[in-house]
Amino acid sequence: MKNYSFLVVILLSSIGIKAQDATIQDKEPFTTGAGSISLNLYGGYVFADKVEYNGYYARVEDGIDYGIGLEYFVEDETSVELKYSRMTAEMPFYGLLGNQINAGDSKGAVNYILLGGTHYFESNSTSISPYLGGGIGLGIIETPQNGNDSNFAWDIKAGVKINTNSLVSVNLQAYLKSMVSAVGDDYYWTYYGLVGVVDYESLYQFGLGAVLSFNFE
Repeated sequence: MKNYSFLVVILLSSIGIKAQDATIQDKEPFTTGAGSISLNLYGGYVFADKVEYNGYYARVEDGIDYGIGLEYFVEDETSVELKYSRMTAEMPFYGLLGNQINAGDSKGAVNYILLGGTHYFESNSTSISPYLGGGIGLGIIETPQNGNDSNFAWDIKAGVKINTNSLVSVNLQAYLKSMVSAVGDDYYWTYYGLVGVVDYESLYQFGLGAVLSFNFE
């Protein structure tokens, strides 16, 4: 229930800012330009995913993720951003017989540190800017059993930026984050004998969320 309350607060905040914007008719919406910097506060709901390997499987359950980013506009409609996000979730791990191996100790966390870019598109309204973006970087899974496990990570996102008459804007977005982890080795008989190949599995986390951006010229 606490997770859903957090989302409600973010969405109500965005609606409130937009309503305040509508009451002020004598100002143009504030828009960022080349050289501008935005401090972004992230909040979203991430759906569960299942990762399988040789009869074993793990789940990262759904939950709230949150984070912070620093965005620099290299051009009026193009930016680069360094951001960090985190979510805590249940991560049950199941054996070959379907038994949960980590019963009673399955709480973990997923962290992303990503460097990426975003392109904002022109629209008929100065108040709304659709955008697409993505990034690459480091994904860190925390579990009681294995500690911190660092992996290659990436994300993509699409959304709409709602400009207001103040220095605060609101982004509504959908996003997909993923990390790739080496989970073991597979062995094959070849002409040269037994050859081992590292096996990789990917975690995919789809989310819906909002961003509060504090814009500085």
